[in-house]
Amino acid sequence: MFRRALLLAVAVAAAALLVPAALAARVHVRVEGKTRTIFGPTAPLVEGGANALSALDAASVAGEFYYHLTQASFGAYVDQIGLYPAGAQAGWVFKVNGASPPVGADQVALKDGDSVLWYWAEFGPAGGPPTLALRRTTGSCYRVLAQNDAGVATPARGAVLRVDGRVRRTTGGRGCVGRHRGLVRATMTGAVRSNALP
Repeated sequence: MFRRALLLAVAVAAAALLVPAALAARVHVRVEGKTRTIFGPTAPLVEGGANALSALDAASVAGEFYYHLTQASFGAYVDQIGLYPAGAQAGWVFKVNGASPPVGADQVALKDGDSVLWYWAEFGPAGGPPTLALRRTTGSCYRVLAQNDAGVATPARGAVLRVDGRVRRTTGGRGCVGRHRGLVRATMTGAVRSNALP
């Protein structure tokens, strides 16, 4: 009898450990800091993204970077990633699949393949900055989109492509870089830098 009870207790404990892993999704994560990419320029898949906050936690383990949570009346929020703590008009925000959810990071349920972007934002009268998304069109040509908080994407007019120490201007958010070895990124004044592509 004791042996059966012990085996049952072990089975229940093992099942309890497996449930959180089963609920966690494999999601793409990227963290863009104030001056540089902190984690995942190519937005790699990480295991453990049950929500946007747990995705950040999984990325911090994989990338060995620091983040900090503060408890407030509305719940926990990320007040620092890497070197920079949030300030009066700047702080850390996130998007899921290109849009800013109207709830806290721990309230956004993720599914396999979702994309989570955490980034440093400075807020002004018009709100926060757009985020850039880089897409390959053909060969060594790319399209740069600027996404607002609702996830609406428009051509990133004024964006430049950066690769191998070179800068290429885009026309209407489109440009080609020619032969290259490194990763291609897009930047634009007043916007969060893009993901990186080969």
